[in-house]
Amino acid sequence: MKGMIEMSNGNLGRWTTSLCLVLVLALVLASSASGQGSKSKTKSKTTKTASTVPTEPPLRGSNTKEGASQAAKSAKVLNEIMGIADKGIPRDLLAKAECVAVFPNVVKAGFIIGGQGGRGVASCRTPTGWSAPAYFEIKGGSIGLQAGASSTDFVLLFMNESGLNSLLSDRFELGGEASVAAGPVGRTTSATTDAKMDAEILSYSRSKGLFGGVSLKGSVISPEKSDMEGTYGKGVTAQTVLTANKNRAPSEVQIFPNTVTQYSARTR
Repeated sequence: MKGMIEMSNGNLGRWTTSLCLVLVLALVLASSASGQGSKSKTKSKTTKTASTVPTEPPLRGSNTKEGASQAAKSAKVLNEIMGIADKGIPRDLLAKAECVAVFPNVVKAGFIIGGQGGRGVASCRTPTGWSAPAYFEIKGGSIGLQAGASSTDFVLLFMNESGLNSLLSDRFELGGEASVAAGPVGRTTSATTDAKMDAEILSYSRSKGLFGGVSLKGSVISPEKSDMEGTYGKGVTAQTVLTANKNRAPSEVQIFPNTVTQYSARTR
């Protein structure tokens, strides 16, 4: 009898141990399944959140031919001017500029009362580099003895926030809403005056192979609507373009911001 009781107790002990092991295993499996479900939900939530983050759409109009031509001409002018040994635009000025605008082949014609007009391209710094190029026109009048006609390239550096804001406006006058001064030339700006350094815009010109600073007071700059619409589409403003990543622009017009980047890669 005593032996039977001891055997029964032994079986009971083994059965109890087995039951405990089964329960522990069940708890472990349940916990693991719960963890995998939580990770799956988290991953699904993360994926869903990432997929709902909006991306900026590309800006593209129906006719980029003129825009591409203006961007290429402006890039060529900037490359040529920066290639002038010891007499180009100082690199340290470009490093400080908030925007760069180039107006190639601006025509000045007349005899006693003359005028000038042309189209150009501008790009401004953004947190990701130079912006998509926006299109502008420059017009102005002058009085003087101007026989015949001449074609001149102009480069404008917008040196501070005020200069930048003027470019983002619908229309502004150089020397009026925005102060302008003839820009210095050379490798550095160590010999420049405070007056020039305080100007919102520094201007340069190249005509018949001669390059130097020039004052453009009285000239008016405004967005060139036909180039803007053809390149980016109807209703797209210069402000939108000049704050947009260059990669949103058509690839054929990115030559201008890419060229500016060669001489100053600083982001805003």
